[in-house]
Amino acid sequence: MYLRAGDTISGQEGKATANINGEIVDLFFIKSLEASFEKNKVEIRTLGKRGVQHKGVGWSGSGSMSIHHVTSLFAQMALEYVKYGRDTYFNITVVNDDPTSSIGKQTIVLYNCNIDSTVLTQLDSDSNALESDIDFTFDEFDILDAFGKPLV
Repeated sequence: MYLRAGDTISGQEGKATANINGEIVDLFFIKSLEASFEKNKVEIRTLGKRGVQHKGVGWSGSGSMSIHHVTSLFAQMALEYVKYGRDTYFNITVVNDDPTSSIGKQTIVLYNCNIDSTVLTQLDSDSNALESDIDFTFDEFDILDAFGKPLV
């Protein structure tokens, strides 16, 4: 048994949307997006065991996206916070759906996303297409659709 090349997932086959204040925004300008789960652990020492054990005590979620610099959406979120103290929380839904793969699609929703940093403006005389990076956190997630098993 082996993974067929056709069952790998193309990074271009999918979409991302954001629910911002009840409005669904198509995030067509994203070049790449990555969200990570990190478990927080503490070391536990007990009598009768020389080694250190580990216990999960929580987790955190963080992510980053690289976008084509064609939207003021995230700069406006930053301005709302700077000028009025209103922080924007939003949900991001990411769908990986490569029709050439037999494993189906995966849909993950990241809840309560909040930007950490964003580029406000830029110029670059050597660039044919401006890009910027956005870091964010989230505090909950769901898997709405999970990949299936590949056909063999």
